[in-house]
Parts: sequence; structure tokens; C-alpha cells
Amino acid sequence: MSDLIRVEQQDTIATVIFNRPEMRNAISLAMWEELARVTEGLGKDPGVRAVVYRGAGAEAFASGADISEFKEVRKDVATAQAYNTATEAAYLAIRQCPKPTVAMIFGFCMGGGVAVAMACDLRFAAEGARFGIPAARLGIIYGLGSIRQLVDLVGPSYAKDILFSARTFDAREALAIGFINRLLPVEELESYAYDYLKKVAANAPLSVRGAKTIIEAILEDGGVSQRERIRKLSLEAFESEDYKEGTRAFLEKRPPRFEGR
Repeated sequence: MSDLIRVEQQDTIATVIFNRPEMRNAISLAMWEELARVTEGLGKDPGVRAVVYRGAGAEAFASGADISEFKEVRKDVATAQAYNTATEAAYLAIRQCPKPTVAMIFGFCMGGGVAVAMACDLRFAAEGARFGIPAARLGIIYGLGSIRQLVDLVGPSYAKDILFSARTFDAREALAIGFINRLLPVEELESYAYDYLKKVAANAPLSVRGAKTIIEAILEDGGVSQRERIRKLSLEAFESEDYKEGTRAFLEKRPPRFEGR
């Protein structure tokens, strides 16, 4: 594993760190590829119940893709297609991760960094964070998946505003338009995010995973194509050890100890 994508784990919460603070955590092609592999691995790890994505330090979550390498890795149609395949694989791995995912955002979150944050389930930001998608200043068109997520979060009108203008917007506006879920003082963001995920991790993993699956199905097509799968998920939960433990703990007036099965 490259040191540019660092993974740390405390109890059942894993943290994926973009580790290029000297470049405001700009994401290189190699990092995009590593990000997909790391995320897929964490999604399959039974010892992980939640994943945090963040940048090293407090200056930036990620300032976007590393544009300095575009003249080599995005120089023509063929290389652009290969590059887009790598970035889409990273976004898709995060979106499809069965564990809850949170983007912990300090400082600049631009371009590809915004796409990573949007791929996460939740976005918690510190005061002073700045956001923007400068694709229109680079002659780039974002893919369907990322733009769909932007529309899901802020609605079509704000999505057009953000993409047409390529402007930077601050954390308070991001909160007001629904782009981020929480806005906290810089010194409180880290502890808040981990305390929140500890509570999530203490809940039944089957329930959390089921909720995520159903919400994603609703966003896709109203849940129509996955109606039968969703029905089976709901019924299977009643046969799980977690269901037995949850009801037993409730009756015994004690905290449940869920195993995710």
C-alpha cells in the first residue's frame, strides 16, 4: 500500500487518509487506483463497521485531482478514458461500500475531492471549509454518477449554479443547500465524527447495511428493480442473531452486543 493513501483503524472504525499535505492532498492517478482497492478491502473486512475519509492535516480534505500530471495521464482520448475509469472505480467503491462512510472535511475540498465527499454517505465539515467544482475552467465534463449525486444532494438548480459558474462556496452555504450534513468548529470536528460513528457502529450492522441498500435503491429507480431483494432483506433480518440479541437486550434492559450476523 502506498503511503499516499494511508489507512488507520481504531476499534471498528477505519480512516482512509489522503496523505499529500504539501500538495493540499491532491489525488494522483496512482492514488485513485489505490483508493478503490483500499475501499473494497475495508468493505469486506468484518472487523470494520464504518469508514472515515479525510485529508492529512487541516488545510485540505483534497484539492482535487493532481492536474500537474494531466499532460501525461489525461493527454488524449485514450488516456482520458483510462483515467476516468480509475476515478469512477474509486467513486463507485465508496458508493457501494456496505459500511457507513463519512467525509471529514477540513479546509479545501475541490473537484475530485468534492466527488469523493459526495460518494460518502455523510459529510461533516469544519468551519472555514471551502468547496468547488472547477470543471468548467478546465474543459472537463463530470460523469453521470457524480453529477447525479450532486443533484440528489442540492437539487438541479444549485447543481447547475455550482457547475456553470465553477465558483467556490463556503461551508455555511454548503450546509444551507444540503451539501454537508454537519458544520462544526475546527477543534470539534474530529471528536464529533468519531463519537457519531461509534454510536453507528454500536447499532446492528445488518440494520445499517439494509437501510443503506434500500436508500440507494430508492435513489436509483424508486426501488422498483430491487423490490424483491429488499423484501428478502427485511425477512432475513428476523432470522438473524442480531435480531435475537436486540430484542433480548431490550427486555433485559442492557446495551446490545451485535455481531453483524
